[in-house]
Amino acid sequence: MLSVEDFEALVVEAVASMPEQILGYLRNVAITVEAWPTPAHLARRRVAPAYTLFGLYEGIPLIHRDSGYNLVAPDRITIFQGPIEQVFRTPEAIREQVRKTVLHEIAHHFGFDEHEIRNLGY
Repeated sequence: MLSVEDFEALVVEAVASMPEQILGYLRNVAITVEAWPTPAHLARRRVAPAYTLFGLYEGIPLIHRDSGYNLVAPDRITIFQGPIEQVFRTPEAIREQVRKTVLHEIAHHFGFDEHEIRNLGY
């Protein structure tokens, strides 16, 4: 099990690995790490009891923003350390899953739905 700091470093590494074109669109987005999703997170996303979340995007996707989008709280991407470490046991597997999860949630920020993201392999 990684320390919170080491896990956060993996998230920072994953974000930093994004192309500049993508990073330029991550304005007004907070990316955070939490230990586990709350029951409210799971309920809002209709996650079945046998499943969990590795990450969560909360906000207004870029494709749904218009000229009235201003003075709003940042979108939020949360990466959940507990579920990732529970499923992926080696440091290499954890690093790869963190990267995939970050990419998955950034794709939601761009407006991709679950089906489209899964078709891309994330």
